[in-house]
This record gives sequence, C-alpha cells and structure tokens, in this order.
Amino acid sequence: MRTEAVRTEVQRMVRHVPFRAFTIAMEDGTRIRIEHPENIAFDPVNNGSGGSLDFTIHSETVRYYGTFDAVTGVVTSKSEEENEG
Repeated sequence: MRTEAVRTEVQRMVRHVPFRAFTIAMEDGTRIRIEHPENIAFDPVNNGSGGSLDFTIHSETVRYYGTFDAVTGVVTSKSEEENEG
C-alpha cells in the first residue's frame, strides 16, 4: 500500500503545472533530484494493476534504476529549502 502511495505522489509531482523540481529519498540514503519531468520514467499502469514497481532516472549527471518499494520520501525543492533554512 505504501508503494502505491509513493508512486501516486511521484505521478502527481511529475504532472504538476508548472513543474517544480523534487527529490526522491531512498532507504539507502541516496537522494535524487528530479529537475525535469522527463528525467524519471515508469509504467503508471501494469496489466490493469496500479503500475510498475520500478523506475529509472536519467539526467545529465545521474543514471539510476530503482523501485518504489525502496523510496522513503518525496519532497519538493521548496520543502527542502524550508527545512534547511
């Protein structure tokens, strides 16, 4: 159930207009910033189910393959700035 919530939140953030950069936090401590909606890819629907558990991130400096099961948080860049300030 948590995996579906994480995937749904990522979908919401990717589709947000105007797009706002966001960060995905992984359980191993890795934090990956998504600067553009085309930097992350996953199948939103998988044979009638809720969608793929896996995702890929590609940007100029990052190549990452992960699973929504291992995501511990998704935050907007603005939220991160407020937490650091």
